Amino acid sequence: MRGERRKKDGRIEWRKWDPSKSKIAAALLRTKHDSVEILPNPGSTCLYLGASSGGTVSHIHDIVCGADNHHGGQVVAVEISPRMARDLLSLAKKRRGLVPVLGDARKPSEVAPFMRSRADWIHQDLSIADQAEAFVRMSEAFLKPGGTAILSLKAASERTSDGDDDSRFEKAEKRILDSELNLLERIDLSGLEEQHVVFWCSSSL
Repeated sequence: MRGERRKKDGRIEWRKWDPSKSKIAAALLRTKHDSVEILPNPGSTCLYLGASSGGTVSHIHDIVCGADNHHGGQVVAVEISPRMARDLLSLAKKRRGLVPVLGDARKPSEVAPFMRSRADWIHQDLSIADQAEAFVRMSEAFLKPGGTAILSLKAASERTSDGDDDSRFEKAEKRILDSELNLLERIDLSGLEEQHVVFWCSSSL
C-alpha cells in the first residue's frame, strides 16, 4: 500500500501494520489472549465486510493467500462505495485470491454468490447504525461452525441509540450475547482507535 514501510530480508518482505490505521492490528496489541488466535489461518475462506480501499484487507490477504495465492485462500472483500471499490479492484488485480465485491455488506443475498464456502473468519467494519444486528445476521448466514467473527464497532455510528458511548457498546454486546455467537473478548482500542471496541467472537461447534 502507498506510504507503507517495508523491509526485505532476502526473498522475504516485511510490511508495517499500523495499529492506528487498522482495528485488527490494534486488537492484536490490546487483546489479553494469544493475539495469533484472532487472525485467520493460511488457506482460509475469509469475509471482510466494509473493506474500504483495502488497507487491512491486504494484510489479511498476505496471511490467508500469500504470494500468488500459494496457500489457496480466499478473501471476499465487500464495499458499498464505488470509489473505494475501484481501489479494491486495483488491489485484486495484483493479489490472487482477493475477491472485491461492490455491494451492501448487510445483505447476505449480495455476498453469497462470491463465497466458495462458509467462512472460517469474518470481520465487519461498517459505519452504520445497528452494527451488531448486521454482524449477527451476516455471521449466522456465512460463518462455519468453529469459525471466528470480529466486529469493529464505532460508537459514533450508533448515534441513533440513546445514551453515551459505553451504553452503545453495552447494547451491541447484549445483541451478541443473545445470538448463537460466543463472545470471547471485548477489546477496548482507546489510545489507538478512539470510540472503538472490537468484539471477538466464535461460532458454536
